Amino acid sequence: MAQHGGPQQRIFSPIRTALHRFAFILLIVSCFALMLLGKADTVLIERIRGAAVDLVSPFMNLASRPAASIDDVTTRIESFASLYEENLRLREQNRELLAWQQVARNLTYENSRLRELSHYANPPSQHEVSARVIADMGGAFAHSMMISAGTRDGVLKGQAVLSDEGLIGRIADAGYQASRVLLITDINSRIPVMIENSRDRAFLSGDNTDRPLLTFLTADATVAPGDRVLTSGHGGAFPPGIPVGIVSSVSENAVRVAPLFRRHQVEYLRVVNYGLAGILKDPDALHSMPHLDQGTPGHAPSLPTGVGVGPASDEPAMPEPPTFSTSPSGTPGARP
Repeated sequence: MAQHGGPQQRIFSPIRTALHRFAFILLIVSCFALMLLGKADTVLIERIRGAAVDLVSPFMNLASRPAASIDDVTTRIESFASLYEENLRLREQNRELLAWQQVARNLTYENSRLRELSHYANPPSQHEVSARVIADMGGAFAHSMMISAGTRDGVLKGQAVLSDEGLIGRIADAGYQASRVLLITDINSRIPVMIENSRDRAFLSGDNTDRPLLTFLTADATVAPGDRVLTSGHGGAFPPGIPVGIVSSVSENAVRVAPLFRRHQVEYLRVVNYGLAGILKDPDALHSMPHLDQGTPGHAPSLPTGVGVGPASDEPAMPEPPTFSTSPSGTPGARP
């Protein structure tokens, strides 16, 4: 005998059948209703979306934890697998460093012994002043900067100005609180330099461009793009060996050098007093430099020879006047 359902089954069975038949149509109608509701009341939709996110986020967090744990375990296993190779590599580097350390110790001892045998005199200690660039005074006709250091900080005219890479210029004017730096790219800048590889001498002449020129090169000079340019130390302006730039182009008409600094990116500089006075013209500045030998009182200090060394007298030297001898009777005699 067939079993018939109760009254609830007889009531809900037609509804369930209708839902199965018209489910797709109901979904489309619901989507359109939600779209209309979203256009009519956006605030309500945003609240519903936020509530849905808050409701689903804990379940998503729980679902993502196993994946994160598996990824963490996989990373640890891979690190343990590469740990042995890394340990071998570090041991090899340690052996190489120990060998270089022994070589450095031997060279240090040999260098000290050679200095003692040759009576090598160490160069005087240099005095450095760090300053900040407070103004870029350059333009189409001048390349210079203003820095926040002056004579109160020990900055004097003619001192070298360096960046982290190399030479930037020299102090052109020194005030009490600030100073003006003449860049090596300025048209008034002339610096004695040499090519690092060939040791050929030249002048680095600025022309108000980003690539100054190498002038006064000899006809047999060997210069190629990529050669480093250093100060030569001639003229008593700068000590030898300061990096200046790199040769950027070589042609029949000109050899140009790319400076080691970017003018618009310089923020901090170092003013270095090497104790040289090759381009100083102020006698007071010469006597105030701590590294110069002032000599005995009444005598001029000993300065290196070169262009622009020492203050020159404004008046030409006059010959000594002729002397006259007197006779015992007091009458003037003839010239000797």
